[in-house]
Amino acid sequence: MTKKPLTSHLLVRVLLGIGLGIACGLFFPEPLARVFLTFNGLFSAFLGFLIPLLIVGLVTPAIGDLGRGAGKWLGVTAAIAYASTVLSGLLAFVVARAGYPWLLDGERDVDALANPEDSALTGFFSLEMEPVFGVMTALLLAFCLGVGITLIPGDTLHRTMDDLRRIIMRIVELVIIPLLPVYIFGMFMGLTMNGQILVVVSTFSKVVLVALTLSLVLIVAQYVVAGIYVGRNPAVLLKNVLPAYATALGTSSSAATIPVTLRCAEHNDVRPAVAGFVVPLSATIHLAGSTLKIVLFSTAVMTLTGTPIDDLAYVGFILMLGITMVAAPGVPGGAIMAAVGLLQGMLGFDDTAVALMIATYIAIDSFGTATNVTGDGAIAVVMDKLIGRQAVTGPTPNATGAPAATNRPDATALSHATSAR
Repeated sequence: MTKKPLTSHLLVRVLLGIGLGIACGLFFPEPLARVFLTFNGLFSAFLGFLIPLLIVGLVTPAIGDLGRGAGKWLGVTAAIAYASTVLSGLLAFVVARAGYPWLLDGERDVDALANPEDSALTGFFSLEMEPVFGVMTALLLAFCLGVGITLIPGDTLHRTMDDLRRIIMRIVELVIIPLLPVYIFGMFMGLTMNGQILVVVSTFSKVVLVALTLSLVLIVAQYVVAGIYVGRNPAVLLKNVLPAYATALGTSSSAATIPVTLRCAEHNDVRPAVAGFVVPLSATIHLAGSTLKIVLFSTAVMTLTGTPIDDLAYVGFILMLGITMVAAPGVPGGAIMAAVGLLQGMLGFDDTAVALMIATYIAIDSFGTATNVTGDGAIAVVMDKLIGRQAVTGPTPNATGAPAATNRPDATALSHATSAR
């Protein structure tokens, strides 16, 4: 058997994209950099167009595969995702309240910071690629169609959605996966060339370190719990989702990382039917990493600006945050934009404080997203055991009455494309 070259593995290509992006950002001339940023704008627009179709194409047949108990499992998945999001926010709040009074003592030089996007380089041009419908609409449509498939006789709609799933996954295999490293290169090159990002990280360096440390603690805790529940080694489970973590680190979008997260879940022996609805759903509603980061930075901004913190009101803010940010992961930086209304309405942030929040959040946006995505893999492992092997209906019969070849969405081809292990 021919051994694949190291660069054929998606994780290696993503890490190369990150490293080369940072290195090239130090010396690339602006015109050349804008070429890559133009590509990134086009690629990001196409992702935005594809994501709702990907959700419908994956979630609908996956729910149909689960059979008549699908509605209950959707509710259980949503409850686990929301609980994880809220608990991560509470953990961050406890750490911030206990540590910030002494950690940030004497740090008050934040007035010069602004939104780093204001000074960022842009591409030469952009194209609008409006999605057929929004992410939330895609989720609701997938739920309705998927549950409906389980309630009616016949398999015409189910087979149609299976065909859509195969089409979407072929696009992922032939377009998205090969171009992801280039997109990630452009993202990190742009971040490096944007000097304001470095100012933000320098000013909030202590908070950044706390955020990164807590993110790792959260990830490890999620996989320890998942590993204990399913009776497997948490280290092995976590190792298998590293490609998804690295990809999310580069894309800053949970939704854009769905194809890789799906493959990683299957490497953890999660059945395709379960992964097909848990991963896209969790990518949209599970925001543990983003919530942790918003809590840490919002409390830091309040501490640095001398704004009093009402503990009870802030807990209410965390509970609302887990709901308000649903569907925000479709766009890089979308979580903080969805949270702006709550920051102003519940915490009393003015325009200056909101600008500080946007600046600090965007500076390490991808780390929160990577934490979200990695947690999605843990939820998939737990749900696979909760649902049980007998709950999945198995392959849909073909027109002749024989079982279809597979319910996996071009799993073999995607495996070669991602080489996730």
